[in-house]
Amino acid sequence: MSPQDLANAIISGINAGGEQFLEGTLAAVLPVVWLALLGLHLGRPYILDMIDRFTLRLGADLLWLIYVALRDLLIVSGVVMSFMFFFPDVVVTDQLPLTGGLAAAALFGVLLIKLMGDPDHDPRAFRLVTYLLGVGALFYFVPYLLGVQANAIVGSNFTGISNFLVTSTNPFWAVGLAYLSVALLAIMGAIAAGYTLMTGGRAEVSETQETAPSTPA
Repeated sequence: MSPQDLANAIISGINAGGEQFLEGTLAAVLPVVWLALLGLHLGRPYILDMIDRFTLRLGADLLWLIYVALRDLLIVSGVVMSFMFFFPDVVVTDQLPLTGGLAAAALFGVLLIKLMGDPDHDPRAFRLVTYLLGVGALFYFVPYLLGVQANAIVGSNFTGISNFLVTSTNPFWAVGLAYLSVALLAIMGAIAAGYTLMTGGRAEVSETQETAPSTPA
């Protein structure tokens, strides 16, 4: 082996190891993002109760803005961090949750609902967002806990189920779900693009909402 071949092999190994380390880190951080996101979403009544206790309107507005910004930032971050589930070569190489791509599609669906409506004032949109977040959390946590985390410690009676829930040990389903997730993302992306072009990026607001007070409800 020439020195150039050895250098290329070392560089290739470092790049591959760094890529797998980054993807494994993202997969480990995503559960924290999901837990924080669910906590913020389900803790909305508490935030509204705290807002009612403020004597200064400025403090109430700042609390609401921080809450909304943090919640929506976690949604966007979750979608971006989940992009590794859309690449078949990644899912067949790394130990990732089998349905992580579907969880990312559910998060993107939440963004689509927020684009086309107002879940903070529309009860129907809020319930739909809650359902999507719940389904997305199940899609991520079930294979992550019962597959990725339990893959090395479970007994022989559970090994088959654990291997099925991990992408690297179930490449057939992993690639199929990756393509399905990409298709769902493409459909929702097309809907979002069409809606933005038709409305100019501004959601239609009814007259009752236009005359409603600006205090979050």
